Amino acid sequence: MSKVRVGIIGAGRIGKIHADNLLRMAEAQIVAVSDLYANEELTSWANARGIGLVTTDSSEIIGHPDIDAVFICSSTDTHVPLIIQAAEAGKHIFCEKPVSMDVNRTKEALEAVNKAGVKLQIGFNRRFDHNFKRLREVVEEGRVGDPHLVKITSRDPNPPSPEYIKVSGGIFMDMAIHDFDMARFVSGSEVDTVFAQGAVLIDPVFGELDDYDTAVTTLTFTNGALAVIDNSRRAAYGYDQRVEVFGSLGTVAAENDYPNTVTVSDGTGVVRDKPLHFFLERYNEAYIEETKMFVDSVLYNRPLPVEGFDGLQAELIARAAKQSAKLSRPVKLNELA
Repeated sequence: MSKVRVGIIGAGRIGKIHADNLLRMAEAQIVAVSDLYANEELTSWANARGIGLVTTDSSEIIGHPDIDAVFICSSTDTHVPLIIQAAEAGKHIFCEKPVSMDVNRTKEALEAVNKAGVKLQIGFNRRFDHNFKRLREVVEEGRVGDPHLVKITSRDPNPPSPEYIKVSGGIFMDMAIHDFDMARFVSGSEVDTVFAQGAVLIDPVFGELDDYDTAVTTLTFTNGALAVIDNSRRAAYGYDQRVEVFGSLGTVAAENDYPNTVTVSDGTGVVRDKPLHFFLERYNEAYIEETKMFVDSVLYNRPLPVEGFDGLQAELIARAAKQSAKLSRPVKLNELA
């Protein structure tokens, strides 16, 4: 195999991002794109990028003899059946998070992948961020000793629309799931117990849709270490993404990314620009890197950097957090097994 031939299922915003990143890589070729709402605009977009086939039928992608791997970027409710179909067709799979809203369905998808012997990478792009990668390296090097506390702040600049909230799975499954994966990633340990609290402080529509816009989650790892994660759907100053690991020998912290490093100091105070405002700006390079790692894994048969098991664990933590917030008590992950 000289290059990985790819089919993309779901050509919304994230599907197009992955497509443009793949097109930058000499090791990849996009053969086809499918989307339920494929129209002349999508065809024009594909033609401009040299993508020969545009279809509304995902089975054309999965059954295509010249496709080695599929990127599943469609709605979450389609992920499991598409993963199973792709695995049975012998295609390697990149799937956006979460795999599903149902842990048992996710396990079904992972079983199909294992049975077929294909690769499945989950789209936890923050693992590939230059700041968080370096933080993980410092922890792995032992420079902070044994991790005792992980602190993660994740706050969006603006809340999503009510239409999105309805189908998002809630703040824990949609938003905090990235942070649950990050907690496992930087600590190097699995989660045992989850205690979460949620509040509606930004917009009453969240409460009307049985969701929260503000949350704090405490994780207890199997090794006894702790993590505290705070989430908000609206930060007036921009996209707030910070991680700290405190250990027996020291601490390591990753701060926000800014559009520049300029600081203005005068008689009124010390001022700098707001953090990068949107996730596409903040994690642009991370999206490129995760795509490259998947292509390299398929092309050279290398281990995947983030697998189906990681997706399942993050979903279990999210499910436990949602249950904990409803019941006002800690929830152990083995309660959900």
